[in-house]
Amino acid sequence: MFKNHPKGLLSAALSNMGERFGYYIMNAVLTLFLVSKFGLRDETGALIYSIFYAGIYVLSLAGGFIADKRKNYKGTIMTGLIIMAMGYVMLSIPILSTNENINWLLPFTCTALFFIAFGNGLFKGNLQAIVGQMYDNFEREAEKKGPEALKIAKSKRDSGFQIFYVFINVGGLVAPFVAPLLRSWWLKVHGLVYNADLPALCHQYLKEGANMTAKNLENMKELVVKVGGSATSDLTAFSTQYLDVFNTGIHYSFIASVVAMFISFIIFILTKKTFPNPEKKSEKSNVNYTAEEKAVMANEIKKRMYALFAVLGIVVFFWFSFHQNGASLSLFARDFVNTSVIPPEVWQAVNPFFVIVLTPIIMMIFGALSKRNKNISTPKKIAIGMGIAGLAYLFLAIFSSIQNYPSASEFKGLAESTKDAMKAGPWVLIVLYFFLTVAELFISPLGLSFVSKVAPKNLQGLCQGLWLGATAVGNLLLWIGPLMYNKIPIWQCWSLFLIVCLISMGVMFSMVKWLERIAE
Repeated sequence: MFKNHPKGLLSAALSNMGERFGYYIMNAVLTLFLVSKFGLRDETGALIYSIFYAGIYVLSLAGGFIADKRKNYKGTIMTGLIIMAMGYVMLSIPILSTNENINWLLPFTCTALFFIAFGNGLFKGNLQAIVGQMYDNFEREAEKKGPEALKIAKSKRDSGFQIFYVFINVGGLVAPFVAPLLRSWWLKVHGLVYNADLPALCHQYLKEGANMTAKNLENMKELVVKVGGSATSDLTAFSTQYLDVFNTGIHYSFIASVVAMFISFIIFILTKKTFPNPEKKSEKSNVNYTAEEKAVMANEIKKRMYALFAVLGIVVFFWFSFHQNGASLSLFARDFVNTSVIPPEVWQAVNPFFVIVLTPIIMMIFGALSKRNKNISTPKKIAIGMGIAGLAYLFLAIFSSIQNYPSASEFKGLAESTKDAMKAGPWVLIVLYFFLTVAELFISPLGLSFVSKVAPKNLQGLCQGLWLGATAVGNLLLWIGPLMYNKIPIWQCWSLFLIVCLISMGVMFSMVKWLERIAE
């Protein structure tokens, strides 16, 4: 897999894999954790998730600027790992949320998320920039051997970023299992079992007591017995206990995130000599350019930045649609899919599983086309990816319409027996994530490759930060999904994402020839 690629690619991929493992442990449960711990409404939990997720990518701009300014990508990356670990340590402290402490405990949790976002901003974009620098050096060495060697070296960049992306998803594949397993284990220790619907009812009972609607009270008593409680339990005491045990198990999983940060840090320290040192190159290159040469260079940079921003404008809408996997799609898995055997968070592992399985297949297809001189350009691949993302939401919209699903808020008000009869089988999530993953493989790793191609050499960290910044804008819109999900029949919710993907695909195809010229 790593044959004929730069020497440091494996080291960078392993460092990223460790960090991503720790990150995805937290990310897999974040929205549902905020709702179950603090009794927040779905929309509020999704809004915090949206702001946090956007913050990760916005702060990558700051991380890229710092690394470009200081010409110290390695030091910036290591600092990011340490700051992230601090955030995970804060999240791992198991404190029961009550009416008396929520005013400081929720801000404390949000502060921990800020540390994770800021540390990630220092780490993520700059490691991607280092991978881009590896391929710059790789192509520079190949150029000395002749045009044919250079052509072969340039053809390796897309596949190199795809390999790098696979290792991200190895961490993402295992991570979603950690929090649910620890939560279920801790519940079992206390003679209880997992139920996705019960935390919301526990919070409601603690707030309203006997003023709960008769239907909700009946549903709660039925679930209390189902998870191991008694029909004659003191519901106030039971609710407090269940919420404490339920969420403490999740807190323990964040300790695994701290360990993952440490492992990633050690790997990076031990292998950092294999990474390029752009600051040394810049010290050696002291070339005087004429005014005419400077004007040509400035014009070239301007064209490259225009092309970059054009692609960024499209991928905003991809991330808005794709990252619903941590927002409305997680809620869909919790509410509309039978999760009696597999918790809803675990379904996020389907996406990285497909990334690992499908990446070699897609690389083989692209490689076969390349050998026949039928290369598909990176911009065209991104346009195709938007269309495939649209297919995912087309499938979900048709399925939800056939099932006659109402809005989520209306569905949650139904009797437990009625809901159980209407819930979908797990196969729906498998089909959905298959399409979304194929779309991701056409867009995300290849987008990173495109950025590394068009980014001016002195702005590589910043440009990778801009790519992540576009992701941030998409993430800032994530709250729209859960809002619609709870207000309108959900087939209409999925249809909006379908329309967004199709429009983005059309716009991207209209720019392909121009983008191909810039990226040559």
